[in-house]
Amino acid sequence: MVSRLIHNWVYGGTLAGIVLLLMAPVLDVGWPTALLLVYLQLPIYMLHQFEEHDDDRFHRVVNNLLGKGRDVLPSAAIFVINVPGVWGLNFVSFWLAYRLGIGWGLLGAYALIINAIAHIGQAIRLRSYNPGLITSVLLFLPVGIGGLWAISATGEASVVQHVVGLLVGIALHAAIIVYVLGNARRLGVMKA
Repeated sequence: MVSRLIHNWVYGGTLAGIVLLLMAPVLDVGWPTALLLVYLQLPIYMLHQFEEHDDDRFHRVVNNLLGKGRDVLPSAAIFVINVPGVWGLNFVSFWLAYRLGIGWGLLGAYALIINAIAHIGQAIRLRSYNPGLITSVLLFLPVGIGGLWAISATGEASVVQHVVGLLVGIALHAAIIVYVLGNARRLGVMKA
């Protein structure tokens, strides 16, 4: 059962993302725009993950590009990165923004923006499409930048919240890169 979850999480996430989007008009009664944009970060991410991970696309691309066909980013790691990692971060971002202050919504906003920059940067560098690029441009940039702007416009986001949001987003993406490159070196695909 766990193996099926690890290999098929993206399909449940996609359906959950659609339901969360459809629930937004009911749930957001009275929410300020900034909080609505923080809420939307999770379902938007779930739709992005479908483009990225359907048919194991991201897994294959990473393993072909960096692993030369070897499994440098196993399915279990992809599951942990995306379900407790991405979904968890966006849940915590929304919960903190709702309970403690809107500035904590920057955790999710910066994660969206950094992920979009990574997809766009890879597309420019390789001069080709990569799984997740379209939703990064069409969804992540507007919702991430819109969230960053709306949260900042409230005047309730501290410099510390901006710095923490930015550093968490960078750290999560850097950890994935370090993990993949470490596996590539361990498997003898890359030199140390």
